[in-house]
Amino acid sequence: MASGTSGQVNQPRAEAETADSRWKNLYKIGGAAAVLSAIFIPIQVIVFIVFPLPGSVTGWFTLFQSNRLAGLIDLDLLLVADNVLLVPIFLALYAALRRTSQSVMAIGTALGLAGLVLFIASNPAFQMLSLSDQYAAATTDAERATLLTAGQVMLAGWQGTAFQTAYVIGSIAGIAISAVMLRSVLFGKVAACAGILANVIGLGLYVPVVGIYITVFSVLFLWIWYILIARRLFQLGKSSSK
Repeated sequence: MASGTSGQVNQPRAEAETADSRWKNLYKIGGAAAVLSAIFIPIQVIVFIVFPLPGSVTGWFTLFQSNRLAGLIDLDLLLVADNVLLVPIFLALYAALRRTSQSVMAIGTALGLAGLVLFIASNPAFQMLSLSDQYAAATTDAERATLLTAGQVMLAGWQGTAFQTAYVIGSIAGIAISAVMLRSVLFGKVAACAGILANVIGLGLYVPVVGIYITVFSVLFLWIWYILIARRLFQLGKSSSK
């Protein structure tokens, strides 16, 4: 009995030592990526408030001509950057949490990476910028009509099948990884719960009428999650370098 108790006491310590003893550079890169993602969130929110999403293709073209950066951010350019940053974040979390549940972390990481690829592929920000430039340079009504049609197609695909698939499997990945985090001693329950809440509330997007407002609320928990995992990943990176 005493031997079994000792093993249980030493298990969290062994888990922490295993996580701290390897992948120090990946932990640091993942931590830096999480910090950048946390910085992007309030910037995106501010731009959305100052430059509301246009309701038509013409409105998008006008926004791009008046403020190209605002147009790109409104079309989720920072979310594209955030998805790129999720690559080292997911890999760092896998390295840290694989001892807790290697199978769930493998599935969660794979879903997360697949989701971000789909999201990036579905984003039309730079295509819309190019169409806007062509629209401004067009000299005939026929050219402008063709470009407006192309813009409408781009916007229709923006939140089409690829986006919806990326959103759902990305949320599932976040829930799975945060659930493993909840069982681990490495990140703490607050970070784990923030990750679970961010992704569960984010799925509120599919609630009729009020879905978009529910999703906005999830951003707060996502920001907390980024801050907390960044802090812990930096700590793991420093511990492993000793």
